[in-house]
Amino acid sequence: MDQEPFKPANKKISISPKLIIGLIIAIIVLASAMSSFFVVDQTEQAVVTRFGKYNRTVGPGLQTKIPLGIERSYKVPTQVVQTMTFGYRSSINTSPLIASTDFPSESIMLTGDLNIIDLEWIVQYQIKDPNQWLFNVQERETTIRDISQSVMNQLVGDLPILSVMTSERTSIEVQAQDDMQQTFDSYGLGIKVVTVKLQNIVPPEGSVQNAFEDVNKAIQDMNRFINEGKEQYNSIIPKAQGEAKQQIQIAEGYAKERVNNARGDVARFNSMRDIYENSKEITADRLYIETMEEILSSSSKNSTLVDKDLENFLPISQIDSSNKNLVVEQNTTTGGTN
Repeated sequence: MDQEPFKPANKKISISPKLIIGLIIAIIVLASAMSSFFVVDQTEQAVVTRFGKYNRTVGPGLQTKIPLGIERSYKVPTQVVQTMTFGYRSSINTSPLIASTDFPSESIMLTGDLNIIDLEWIVQYQIKDPNQWLFNVQERETTIRDISQSVMNQLVGDLPILSVMTSERTSIEVQAQDDMQQTFDSYGLGIKVVTVKLQNIVPPEGSVQNAFEDVNKAIQDMNRFINEGKEQYNSIIPKAQGEAKQQIQIAEGYAKERVNNARGDVARFNSMRDIYENSKEITADRLYIETMEEILSSSSKNSTLVDKDLENFLPISQIDSSNKNLVVEQNTTTGGTN
């Protein structure tokens, strides 16, 4: 009788329910521990919600939250200045020859004098309230873009085209920043407008643009001529004013000198007159002698002195004019003076 081959009996692996429960609990604990911590970058803040409702805002560093989806964290880049362009978009993936793509629907607008202008600008903003930024407005970027376009169209529509292109450029930027900030605050968007900067401001392409380029060139030439005129004025006028003041001072000094000399002559004449009144004969003799000394000292050697009656003759040519002891006596015989 043939015997049947031996077959090993199948062994059943039994898993304890306690082991399964322990593994589940371990997985839950591990997942809970891993989801209880999160890291916030230095440029960010995190908004923590509990059961979908805002709970708190935390700063940079390692933070904790209740796991298992009870609390959720949303990181917001609050320290990053974000830029939004209008009228063009910078293209990173395109060819280097194509730096940007135009969006005329944003940049073409009507000015106050019913001219069309192509204006490009940028808006830089920073998130200041992460809670408002996340939950108050649904389409945040679309809202920012629509409000910015509305404010810019309003400001440009109140000004003539030449003012927009030249003198009012800075005032438009400042006013646009204030108006946008007020509107964003009223919407509770939670952002701060850092700056509004106008970029290219040109009229539409074609003959209109060529005409405005000629106008701009004429304005630049006018400003250049004005600056050159001011420069020449500043170099000539002060010099002329200085020379005029110098001439005035010279004239005033000359006038004072003449007046003082005249006053001195008057005082000397008055003193001489007083002396003459007290002793007329002596004064007359002294004046006569001084006059003769002056004449003899300045006369040439060929001079001849005669009296009025030609009765006496003095050979002046033989008299040494440098002799200081020369005395001319009065001729009392004829009544004349020698």
